[in-house]
Amino acid sequence: MTENRLRVELGERSYDILAGPGLIGRAGSLMAPLLERPRVFVITDANVAPLYLDQLSQSLSQAGIAFDAHILPAGEATKDFAHLESLLDVLLAAKAERLTTLIALGGGVIGDLVGFAAAILLRGVPFIQIPTTLLAQVDSSVGGKTGINTKRGKNLVGAFYQPRLVLADTDALTTLPKRELLAGYAEVLKYGLIDDAPFFSWLEAHHADVLALKPPAILHAVLTSCRAKARIVGLDERESGLRALLNLGHTFGHVLEAEVGYDGRMLHGEAVALGMQMAFDLSVRMALAPQEDASRLAAHLSAVGLPVRLPRLAGLDWKAERLLAHMTQDKKVKDGKVTFVLAKGIGRAFLEREVTEQAVRALMQDAVGMAGS
Repeated sequence: MTENRLRVELGERSYDILAGPGLIGRAGSLMAPLLERPRVFVITDANVAPLYLDQLSQSLSQAGIAFDAHILPAGEATKDFAHLESLLDVLLAAKAERLTTLIALGGGVIGDLVGFAAAILLRGVPFIQIPTTLLAQVDSSVGGKTGINTKRGKNLVGAFYQPRLVLADTDALTTLPKRELLAGYAEVLKYGLIDDAPFFSWLEAHHADVLALKPPAILHAVLTSCRAKARIVGLDERESGLRALLNLGHTFGHVLEAEVGYDGRMLHGEAVALGMQMAFDLSVRMALAPQEDASRLAAHLSAVGLPVRLPRLAGLDWKAERLLAHMTQDKKVKDGKVTFVLAKGIGRAFLEREVTEQAVRALMQDAVGMAGS
């Protein structure tokens, strides 16, 4: 069986992304040449472990790789200081060494947490990403952004720390709930909106096949997304300019997640989808983008089942001022100004720091006023 191989070019820290079916069952043989010691520590969560831990363990054993495993609770709440400290203690108690490789088996939460643990354990140990969600395969597993959330906001504590390998097994997507699959699709869509209008058009025509996980379509979506991110990360690893375009939808999305409290009522991809729509709506209000492109995005989000309006959520009363307050905690704030990713149209995203508070407040007030509509 062959796999599709992409390269993230970062000099001596370059690494491969392998994408395709059946990779978890072959993970041991695929990672063995990269291991400095034939011992790894697998970290996963309570949802993923029953599905894939045995399969991964068998592949490691067949490749002669010794391993330990640790299972964390599932969910965004795991990405915090308490679980980071607990994981580090487990690793140290197991006598992890500087050449012990950590394996992140799971979605974005596990990947971000394990990557950050790898960055700081013994001042840095190797790690490998085995993303099992669409969102993680096309976004969070690639590029070396690692971190945890705090009560002040999302991903405010972390490090840039690259993996040694990313194994994106498209077979793993078949066990995802539809809502999780849609959340990942939002990140796929993002690449078309940033600088690949033909890919956006392809998604408009083929989204049903992508979401049905038909092999040619889902593989094309994953590879196109990973290729785009690999190119951008290779040019701007630490987000000094170009890479910030990957935050399209995230400035607004993180605000929504913070207001909900990361409790699962709004998934990251759902927040990003709504955030991208808000970014396009703001671009239209600022006379930067044509209304027809914002409407085209809204039509596509609606067609696939992603939000274009703030949802009505039990126990939550959306307030514009609270959303604005969250925005000031964003890590992209510089000299008191938020850097926004806006668009001149589909496939034409750009960075803009000169956005007035009045414009953002008006957008938020209108969004709150239309909540649930």
